[in-house]
Amino acid sequence: MKILVLNCGSSSIKYQLIEMEEGGSVTASDVLDDRLIAKGIVERIGLDRADLTQHADGKEKVTVSKQVANHQEGVQWVLEYLMHPTHGVIKDVSEISAAGHRVAHGGETFKKSTLITPKVMEELRKTVSLAPLHNPANIKGIESISAVLPSIPQVAVFDTSFHQSMPDYAYMYAIPYRYYEEHKIRRYGFHGTSHKFVVEKAAEFYGLDYGSAKIISCHLGNGASIAAVVGGRSVDTSMGYTPVEGLVMGTRAGDIDAGVVFDIMRNEGLTADEASDVFNRQSGLQGISGLSSDMRDLNAAASAGNDRARLALDMFAYRVKKYIGAYAAAMGGVDVILFTGGIGENDFVIRARICKGLEFMGAVLDVRRNDGLRGVDTDLTADGSRVKICLMTTNEELVIARETETIVNCQLSIVN
Repeated sequence: MKILVLNCGSSSIKYQLIEMEEGGSVTASDVLDDRLIAKGIVERIGLDRADLTQHADGKEKVTVSKQVANHQEGVQWVLEYLMHPTHGVIKDVSEISAAGHRVAHGGETFKKSTLITPKVMEELRKTVSLAPLHNPANIKGIESISAVLPSIPQVAVFDTSFHQSMPDYAYMYAIPYRYYEEHKIRRYGFHGTSHKFVVEKAAEFYGLDYGSAKIISCHLGNGASIAAVVGGRSVDTSMGYTPVEGLVMGTRAGDIDAGVVFDIMRNEGLTADEASDVFNRQSGLQGISGLSSDMRDLNAAASAGNDRARLALDMFAYRVKKYIGAYAAAMGGVDVILFTGGIGENDFVIRARICKGLEFMGAVLDVRRNDGLRGVDTDLTADGSRVKICLMTTNEELVIARETETIVNCQLSIVN
């Protein structure tokens, strides 16, 4: 079964075509059972010139440009290049069995991945107010596939669904209760597909009982979040109603006193949308350093004596460390601390910064094993450490493909 995985932004389409192993396991440890046969991105949709970049298995990477007015045209272009006589990997669109979509926010309605139906689309449109920057684009992707490939089943996989297991005292905000009742304002959490995947994989890696293991999952990238997971269930997470809460991120402020927001709005004369831009796109590592949101740039600058780059790195590591301590307390202990995501998997310097000082709780990093390590599932636990520390590579697109395969096969079995 070949599954097309789409992650649509406001002016972009990230895509992967994954060939699923027939009858294969859906566990995280069996990652090699399924094969990525093509991936790519369409950027600048709706502008004067859009760019498509595709890298197919066994083929040279290709980049082409043309005007693309909307997501439907973008999806059509993706299909053309998946079937391209030189750069493609399929001969006909009939080879695509299903489409899986990353959807940022499922609210309280969608507690698990869901087969797309007219009723689901009706409910999905009601979640737009919860994620106005993400869900409209995700919906456009679904509608585009419906227009271009109307006969294939589609599945929505939600960033928020894994965190629906949080208890009310963890997800509620201490604001007037009517805001929850009327507007569903509460902590939702994100990166759920990644957290679910790596936590399961870490439990298998160490031979732990998944039903009782206490794991802290640190998904660190341009967007970053931490999840506290007990027995495979998320009990708390650092991102909240939106992805701006929690850790210091590439351009997001993370945790901040609401009074600061009000004062900046008053002092600068900002509208709500302008303030949102400040805390979502101008803050974080970029805002602190005034240099870059990229860890590679900041590490180089800090090594060269740039004090604001050093400050940005220190703040990032400190915030992660603080959440690790808090979640260890909330869970009554921890068995595994794992690092994943672009920064978590590749920046061994920041991993060492975060772990320094955690020895008091029995978490000791093997500095020599960590040094220089990038992108390989590895035990980073020092001898004598009571808590396991590891690097676990994530694969959110594979999770979406597997969720899609499971739901489509289940639907087919019901029909038959």
